[in-house]
Amino acid sequence: MADFQINKGIGRTVEFKGLKAQYLFIFAGGLLGLFIAIVILYMIGVYPYLCLTLGLISGGILIWKTFALNNKYGTHGLMKVSARKKHPQYISRRYTVLSLINFQNQSR
Repeated sequence: MADFQINKGIGRTVEFKGLKAQYLFIFAGGLLGLFIAIVILYMIGVYPYLCLTLGLISGGILIWKTFALNNKYGTHGLMKVSARKKHPQYISRRYTVLSLINFQNQSR
């Protein structure tokens, strides 16, 4: 009978080389988009060394910013920041209390 190891990583976040959760997907998507952009530039006829330089500089910036976001916000912090931007700072009421009372009396 075969012996199988128990997966001890159930319920933990995905991690690769220190990148956690959504930062891993941002990093992979950014590299894929950067690769496609450099290939398109090369096929258009842009000077190859310019494409190579642009790719290396952009890739370095992508790596640096992704790891900086990972260290700054942590596993779920980036989602919390984006949710905070969508949350209103205050709730405004445009009607006075008297107009609300009058509106309720008119509807009856």
